[in-house]
Amino acid sequence: MNERSRILLWIREFNPKQVFTWQLAKTLAMGQGLAGLICGTAITSQFLASNFHVNTPMLQSFLNYLLLTVTYTTMLLCRTGDGNFLQILKRRWWKYLLLGLVDVEANYTVVKAYQYTTITSIQLLDCFVIPVLMGLSWWILKARYRLIHSVAVCICLLGVGAMVGADLLAGRDQGSTSNILLGDGLVLLSASLYAVSNVCQEYTVKNLSRVEFLGMVGLFGTIISTIQMVILEHNEIPAIQWSWEVGLLFAAYALCMYALYSFMPIVIKLSSATSVNLSLLTADLFGLFCGIFLFHYNFSGLYIVSLVVILIGFVAFNAVPTPTAATDSSPSSSPAATCEEGCSENPVDAQELQPTEDRRKRSTSGPEQSYSSTELGTRM
Repeated sequence: MNERSRILLWIREFNPKQVFTWQLAKTLAMGQGLAGLICGTAITSQFLASNFHVNTPMLQSFLNYLLLTVTYTTMLLCRTGDGNFLQILKRRWWKYLLLGLVDVEANYTVVKAYQYTTITSIQLLDCFVIPVLMGLSWWILKARYRLIHSVAVCICLLGVGAMVGADLLAGRDQGSTSNILLGDGLVLLSASLYAVSNVCQEYTVKNLSRVEFLGMVGLFGTIISTIQMVILEHNEIPAIQWSWEVGLLFAAYALCMYALYSFMPIVIKLSSATSVNLSLLTADLFGLFCGIFLFHYNFSGLYIVSLVVILIGFVAFNAVPTPTAATDSSPSSSPAATCEEGCSENPVDAQELQPTEDRRKRSTSGPEQSYSSTELGTRM
């Protein structure tokens, strides 16, 4: 059966109860919560830049990574057994070093792009993260997208187009035009780096643990952002005119970013990195709605149309599960995918830790007592 016949069959057999499930509602609500956190970081950054003339993106990123280190790296240090901090460093330190570098530079390059190009270009080109994510997921995570998924992504991008059109009509095509080519290149680079980071995040949280990912990224992100902050912002930081308002804005930004990093792995484990990034397309809209009251932006009905179209595309994308290639090394078949955070990554070690009598009972139990790795390991 070809793809077109499969879609027609799916439309004929469409059952709303099978699509609009509690799982979809939870994923949508959590995704929009993440979009709200991104909106919070944008608003606090804009207040810092416009009202207090503070432009220190590396300092702001450093505060987020420091919070992650204090929380999750400390949790790793308290672990014992095979998944402790020293074992992780011994086995995968260079991988997390590269991942931390990718994450730090993804945050920095998109902020830097605002100095060279317009907001409209950034909003459009930032969507480049979606096709890069889908390509990396196909290659690394063995995701096999269907035609409906591509159609859903196109619907979401149409929603972004409506949002950009509303910006143009409202006269919000702001930003610098000093070097548009450089600025657009930085946006594309940032989108590619975010895609790499998100795919690595999905693989890690579904095969290892959320605490390990956040702890190691926080640790190496703190080191890298500190070095970069000393090099690039050694003049800007001493020039900050500190007040309780500035301190409050820095704290609000850091807490929003910390919450975003803490909860995003949970949503990715519940769905996928591509699905989460489709949901995050509404973050700019939330920022615009807040800007209508805070910065007196002009309102356009296209903003509402854009929000509805993006949400329709998101629902369509999640209406059909994304299959994976049937390989022995797929995340769903990996023994590590069945582990809870902090358990042994070696299936033999994990089995040997259980009492002999317990194993004997399970080996003689009926089919009704067996569970698949997908049921235990890839759902919260």
